[in-house]
Amino acid sequence: MRIYTRTGDAGETGLFDGTRVSKADPRVEAYGAVDELNAWLGLVRAQPVDAQIDGWLATIQVTLFGVGATLADPRHRIAARVGKAHLTGAHVAELESAIDTLEGGLPPLSRFILAGGAPAGALLHLARTVCRRAERRIVALGDAADPLVVTYVNRLSDLLFVMARAVNARAGTVETEW
Repeated sequence: MRIYTRTGDAGETGLFDGTRVSKADPRVEAYGAVDELNAWLGLVRAQPVDAQIDGWLATIQVTLFGVGATLADPRHRIAARVGKAHLTGAHVAELESAIDTLEGGLPPLSRFILAGGAPAGALLHLARTVCRRAERRIVALGDAADPLVVTYVNRLSDLLFVMARAVNARAGTVETEW
């Protein structure tokens, strides 16, 4: 498979159903933001993080490929053909379980905190903001947005915030309150 196809040279790209759309199409913006988030999570994983965090992030990266595929599939046919692209409530439950696990070891928040801390913690804060942007792009699709995708990405941003706090706490970094 060649990396270049020349099919996008006119500013268009293909969706899974064969439709050609502008690379500025809201659907492309949405799955592009998810792709960017996935790349940021890869950068987090390139930092020293413990096995628990790394394992969760690896699973999330795989799931985000499925989220991107779902967003690139306006006729909702990919999940039937590609099982790993099928998002379920169990994916959301996994995020919630990870949040609960990590929050159990953190002091409760009474104020906002500034993003920063250890390198991996600061990158997780950045990934959280990219995740929120992806969520806004997905929500902007209106009725075309799969409600489960919206829920998953919303919960993921919560998890990334808690992960940033946990990574910073484990590194002995004090959070700066605002």
